Amino acid sequence: MTTSSNPPNSVTPDQTSGMWGGRFSEATDAFVAEFTASVQFDQRFYKQDIAGSIAHATMLAKVGVLTEAERDDIIEGLSTIRSEIEAGTFEWRIDLEDVHMNIESRLTQRIGITGKKLHTGRSRNDQIATDIRLYLRDEIDDILKLLERLQKGLLGLAAKNVNTIMPGFTHLQTAQPVTFGHHLLAWFEMLVRDSERLQDCRKRVNRLPLGSAALAGTTYPIDRAYTAELLGFEAVCENSLDAVSDRDFAIEFNAAASLIMMHLSRMSEELILWTSAQFKFVNIPDRFCTGSSIMPQKKNPDVPELIRGKSGRVFGDLISLLTLMKGQPLAYNKDNQEDKEPLFDAIDTVRGSLMAFADMIPALVPNIEIMREAALRGFSTATDLADYLVKKGVAFRDAHEIVGKAVALGVAEEKDLSELTLEQLQQFSDLITADVFDKALTLEASVNARDHIGGTSPKQVEAAIARAHKRLEQLYA
Repeated sequence: MTTSSNPPNSVTPDQTSGMWGGRFSEATDAFVAEFTASVQFDQRFYKQDIAGSIAHATMLAKVGVLTEAERDDIIEGLSTIRSEIEAGTFEWRIDLEDVHMNIESRLTQRIGITGKKLHTGRSRNDQIATDIRLYLRDEIDDILKLLERLQKGLLGLAAKNVNTIMPGFTHLQTAQPVTFGHHLLAWFEMLVRDSERLQDCRKRVNRLPLGSAALAGTTYPIDRAYTAELLGFEAVCENSLDAVSDRDFAIEFNAAASLIMMHLSRMSEELILWTSAQFKFVNIPDRFCTGSSIMPQKKNPDVPELIRGKSGRVFGDLISLLTLMKGQPLAYNKDNQEDKEPLFDAIDTVRGSLMAFADMIPALVPNIEIMREAALRGFSTATDLADYLVKKGVAFRDAHEIVGKAVALGVAEEKDLSELTLEQLQQFSDLITADVFDKALTLEASVNARDHIGGTSPKQVEAAIARAHKRLEQLYA
């Protein structure tokens, strides 16, 4: 194999005309070259680009377009280039536009004319479409691992708090008592659906565009199924025009990423409220918070606040990709160069946010007594009193009115329903007897009464946690 940097049979492209410049009569303007280049950001595809090229060369040798010796030279050269990139010695050139041309140019420098044969039967159009899919597939796998770690962290914290009572809210007003463990399982359910969406998205990502060439396929006797097998794709893209031009798989990922960030933002909002002096439900360790430059008493929940804010940029990334694609005729257009940065940003933001949450959630410390005290405020057992009356034969609407009057008395006297006397309660209904305090008006009675799948009773929460662990085993099998 030829290893010199400029072998006799290689051609070094002009610094301004590029490797494709044969058709042009003048060099590309330096500003235009920089403006249209993508290598500044698409170089992160280098692993996928090299893997795709190795598979392509292997396939070309299998069908007789390349000799085995040419294949081996190409693979060895690409492996060396990968080492150069990872060692930081590779020179990325803007005049070569993108990751593909930079790697191909260096390959030709290293092994001569054989390097030029690598591009036989393919185009940068199907090459980049393949790179994006390979890259996104890997990133989805990494994000799923972070989701799994966060989900297990939630289950661990929930298991410690199956009996921790807190107020449940609607309209941010006290509604009914729930357990902290039950509340954490609501977060868990959100994230399970996020995992399912990503796994479903991955199926459509994992289809091979390579072989579609520029837009119409190629005249060479390629074996796309073999290439797909080498790269771990489940199927090939069935239409060459569609394969090189659509980015709906990236849009679908950004939509799934937006939903993840929406869920993390909702969780963040609750943590921000719960850590405030007005709630004091949980403590976030200092390592996830910062102080104020002027107010020495402040402990700001910066990680949840920042994640809440970062949700907006991922939503914007989704809109960017939708807008990018909506007006494009078939097939490939230069517009699609703009698909990468919104995708990269969504990936990086979701990954970082999940990593922060996965570290933070197991470290949360609930203030159990404060949560319980808060659940005693706001007449959270009012519905239980209505249900108590219904079980004694009162129509629900009548029971609702009776309890409403009892609540009005409690408001006037600044007492919870459980603090009213039996005589006070009986003025609204003589069906109320002394057992009401044990059966309806305690927090424990309220949560224990919701004893069904999906309910907040400690027994059901423990069962839900056990089922959740089995679901995770199946989800990530």
